[in-house]
Amino acid sequence: MTTPTTESPTGAATGRRAWLREHSELGVCVLLLALGVLVLTDALTMDVDITQRGPVGPKTVPIVVGIGLLVIAALLAVDVLRGGRGEAEGGEDVDLSEPADWRTVLLLTGIFLGSAVLIEPAGFPVAGALLFWGAAFALGSRRVDRDPLIAAVLSLLTYVVFDKLLGVPLPGGPLMGVL
Repeated sequence: MTTPTTESPTGAATGRRAWLREHSELGVCVLLLALGVLVLTDALTMDVDITQRGPVGPKTVPIVVGIGLLVIAALLAVDVLRGGRGEAEGGEDVDLSEPADWRTVLLLTGIFLGSAVLIEPAGFPVAGALLFWGAAFALGSRRVDRDPLIAAVLSLLTYVVFDKLLGVPLPGGPLMGVL
């Protein structure tokens, strides 16, 4: 005759952790669910003037996106609970035994924050050029003859496309009168 075994509290916690590790994709489901609820809540509480309404108003697209996020979250959760697993990408050649390159991460963070601070007083063309050039430097490019020129052209082109062609106002800074 066998004796019944009782599971210890640490055994239950270990079993729960193992189950969560095997179903870690449920975290993505929770994220999609929360995002869908946020989008739907924001869309449904949007204050829309009665004169702006038409067959497709400003609430239509956010409602469709929110419902889509909820449906995808539910379908993914069902798939994960039925044993579906995401496949690892074969093209990645990341060596997980190597430590993170914190110098690059900190450089990129500093460059991003610096350009965010400079965008209002210096304008988008200057801050964007510093952002593009700094990111190229942080990621390993050392072509000081070419990179600043490419960064300036790319920044000016981005400014012109957004500010002049698309009508998205960006701060011009000292170049406001020139451009």
